[in-house]
Amino acid sequence: MSDHNAVDIAHKLVAPGKGIMAADRPSPAFYDLLAAEGIPGDSDSYRNWSEMLFKTPNLNDCVSGIIMTDEQVRMADGGGDALLPQVIERGMIPGISPFKGMVTLAGSDGETVGSGLDGLRQRLAEYAAMGVGFSKWRAAMQIGPGTPSYYAIEANAFVMAQVAALSQEAGIAPIVEPEVMLWGDHSIERCFEVTEFALSRTFEALYLHRVELEGALVKASMVLSGSDCAEQADIDTVAEQTVKVFRRRIPAAIPGIVFLSGGQSDYHATAHLNAMNANYELPWKLSFSYARALQRKPMAVWGNRAENVPAAQAALLHRAKMNGLAALGLWTDELEGEAVA
Repeated sequence: MSDHNAVDIAHKLVAPGKGIMAADRPSPAFYDLLAAEGIPGDSDSYRNWSEMLFKTPNLNDCVSGIIMTDEQVRMADGGGDALLPQVIERGMIPGISPFKGMVTLAGSDGETVGSGLDGLRQRLAEYAAMGVGFSKWRAAMQIGPGTPSYYAIEANAFVMAQVAALSQEAGIAPIVEPEVMLWGDHSIERCFEVTEFALSRTFEALYLHRVELEGALVKASMVLSGSDCAEQADIDTVAEQTVKVFRRRIPAAIPGIVFLSGGQSDYHATAHLNAMNANYELPWKLSFSYARALQRKPMAVWGNRAENVPAAQAALLHRAKMNGLAALGLWTDELEGEAVA
């Protein structure tokens, strides 16, 4: 199949110096996060937060697209105007996470697979008619004793490929996200092995589902030492190992790879991305699709208070600019102005 709309969208999402903001935290998880951060919430908090993010002045200078939830693509701002058209008017491409959460994979030892395939063809057609330009579907693979299993990797790859094929059928560019999770005491070498196998099975599934690679992106985790590993790889080693595994397993036909931050600090998410772009000649664009690494500081500044919105938006724009520079290999510590966590 060939859908040039999806091809065009995929290339626009990885325009030079731009990346994606992942804002697709469902409202229940958002309220849990507010509570965990000690920020008081009310019935309007999710709307106010989404509005603050989406209306940040000049965000389109370094953000090409925003991943949204179903609730957000149907959301109106405080004045009653739909938010989705405002995202488009501000020069950004709205995306959708049509995923309905992780469920236990039958026959596994507690491993998971994304749910939400039922009725997905119809939902994607509706999203496309609303102006949504891309989709994102996540698999979460935890490294542990005996995990991720071959079965779980294959099952997740199959589902991601089905979603990608259905997205392109609707004229929507798919982003597949085979995340290898940071949590654990595994070495960077073990992370490399799991990432390589997960990518190989994902692309085999995309081939079998006749997904046009030129009209798709990969949202990838970096090759990192586990969060509890005694020996943490340095920035240059992370960059080297991540580029190495991508060269082995991601075809050059893919226009771009956008990283998830996956629990990294703001500083390391930016520094790792910059090291790859500054030091390697690559066949695809490497950029970002960050959630917390863009929004952690803005949320702390915002605190669910209307008077803090301009300062929170300034914090968001700063982090987006830093990562836009990293996508070009032009970021330096000195540009941060103040230390980041």
